[in-house]
This record gives sequence, C-alpha cells and structure tokens, in this order.
Amino acid sequence: MFKVGLTGGIGSGKSTVADQLAALGAGVIDTDLLSRELTAPGAPILARIGSAFSDCLFPDGQLDRAALRARVFADAAARTRLESILHPPIRALMLERAAGLTTPYAVLVIPLLFETGQQTLMDRILVVDCPESVQIDRVCRRSGLSKAEVARIIAAQVPRAQRLAGADDIIDNGGGPEALAPQVERMHRRYLAA
Repeated sequence: MFKVGLTGGIGSGKSTVADQLAALGAGVIDTDLLSRELTAPGAPILARIGSAFSDCLFPDGQLDRAALRARVFADAAARTRLESILHPPIRALMLERAAGLTTPYAVLVIPLLFETGQQTLMDRILVVDCPESVQIDRVCRRSGLSKAEVARIIAAQVPRAQRLAGADDIIDNGGGPEALAPQVERMHRRYLAA
C-alpha cells in the first residue's frame, strides 16, 4: 500500500485536505481520531493516562482534554510523559488499519509526523501549509483558545521551515477554499500514478 503521511501545523487545514482526498477515493486514517478512540471511557490507555494525570480526568472518569492540553503545553516533561503513553499504541493501530485498506493509496494524517519520527514509514510526505497568523486565527475561531495558548501549541511543534524542508509535496492552504480543491486533485492524481 502506497502511504502518504499528511501533516501540518495546528490550524493548517489537514482535516480539510484529508476529507477531500477521502472523497476522491483515498483511504484516510487520522491519528487524532485514533487517539480519541484509544482514550475513550473504559479504554486501557485512558487508565494509564489517568494514573499519570489524575487531575485531568472528570469525576466520571472521562478525559478532560482541555485540562490535559493546558498541562502538557505548559510543561515539556508532562508532554513527553503523555506522548510515551499515547504514541506507541496510536502508531500500532494506525499501521494495523492501514494494512486493512483496499483503496488505491493510504493517507495517514499525523499532526506530529516529524516530532515522532514516523516520516520513515511513508512513501511521500504531504505538508499542508499556511502562514502562522492564519493558523492562529483559525484555531482561535474554531476552539476558543486564546492567541497565547495557540502560540504555545505552535511553539511545541516542529518549526514551519523544518516541516516544509521535510516535505515531498506541499499544499498551500493560506487562501480560500477555491484555491484548495485544485491542489488536492493534483496530489490525488500524482498518488494514483505512484
């Protein structure tokens, strides 16, 4: 299975691009969705996170994602601890699901692709890019986070220049939706031909 690693900074439009590629026939696996699945109530990973971050659980045992996000983006050691719990099972589940796809190619949406070293698992790296000011505006509008909170998240990610340097393919999502679809269709044709 030809594997495309799709990544980009927070608010760059990874999900929009992934949805468009899926509509064109690609098999899409989003690691953010796998993370939610693995941290659902009753999941063994949630118990491990609860042991390490008991202050980030609601009284009913569900994960308080906002509290956990605030904690790990304010404390690098906490972020490393969380990643050591979450990343290995997410990677294993992603590869298992990718192996079961019957689509022409797989798109593996991995926000922290370079941070986790998973670029070595991919045939191509597709980076969705936009200016940092656009990222901040989009994330503030969609999630209600402050500009300072978004800036902390961006600072914890691989720098934009490094992400772009590691890309095989780049989609510029700094403009409007009308500029995105033709770029996505071009990438889809390229991956079908691979």
